[in-house]
Amino acid sequence: MQTKALAPEYQGALTKMSVNASLTDVLAEGVRHLRQAELSGSQEEVARAGLAVAEAHRRLGQVAEADRAWKASYRAARSAGNTGAMAWALWSGGTLARQRGALRLAFRLLGLAAELGKWGGDVVARGYSLAGLAETGRIQGDYATVATLHEQLLAEARARGEARHTVWALEGIAQIHRNTGSLDTALEMFEEAAVLAGDADDRRGRAWALRGIADIVSLRDGATSRALDLLTEAEVTCREMNLSSALAYNHKMRANVLFRAGRYEEAREVYEQALGEFRAMDEPRGEALASLGLVKARARLGRDRDATAADLDELRGRLDRIGLLNAREMVEKAYAELNVEPASAGAGGDRR
Repeated sequence: MQTKALAPEYQGALTKMSVNASLTDVLAEGVRHLRQAELSGSQEEVARAGLAVAEAHRRLGQVAEADRAWKASYRAARSAGNTGAMAWALWSGGTLARQRGALRLAFRLLGLAAELGKWGGDVVARGYSLAGLAETGRIQGDYATVATLHEQLLAEARARGEARHTVWALEGIAQIHRNTGSLDTALEMFEEAAVLAGDADDRRGRAWALRGIADIVSLRDGATSRALDLLTEAEVTCREMNLSSALAYNHKMRANVLFRAGRYEEAREVYEQALGEFRAMDEPRGEALASLGLVKARARLGRDRDATAADLDELRGRLDRIGLLNAREMVEKAYAELNVEPASAGAGGDRR
């Protein structure tokens, strides 16, 4: 039996906040309760309110503020001797590190969070931290390593009736299937996630699921109109909840759909929009993916082949530095798709 979606990262005085609350409202309430907690001298409440502040800043794309907030939450939790609260703060910090493209740091912080969650007896903190490790591996493209962990976390979430976590796991596994070519299975799982998120009133989860469905129906079926309609529906939620990162990824997917339909000028404009959004929130993975789409759209619109090759070379190097294996493979495919050679090939370069 699945429950209504809850937001366990909203703790203490913010426990009753809805998972669908606007992030600007969460931030305002978090800051208000944080000030009250600081005046009261309760380090546990400082840690709990600070966690909500950190997560609101992170999801709004306010990276520097999020970084300060999770660290302050961790210090308060450590001062209070609250191991579970320490785990949650590290989870927030690890999630922020992944968002910023610092994958090694993300693995380290999320691993520590999982250990502290276990030691502190906070099953949910441990589960979210393990999920963070799984998602970091999936984003990196290390599917063989994290697929089993995704399945394990899905089974645990179903057994506990945690709708939000079940939706997350379904979407993660669906994305692995999509990236490895099992489009029918991916679509089934994205559709299940969308239904479950809707039943659980998890608007954020449903928006991400709709994005996944749009991707598949565009890629597999060429159903451009349906895909754009799904993305429009998801965008409404992103705007109402101020989900900056989700909105940028929604726009990148819209550009992908337009590109597949041969509408290259429209695709170029939306890729540029998404690129600006990712840069504003310092999200290098999204920036790199939007950049790749923009390179391809410009090439289809007549950009010089040597310039296109140079763009791909730069992007390939950037992805190598971040450690995004799947995205690197996408760049390799783009050389062949656009019929260009790496600009470095004449100087002894290769595609390794």
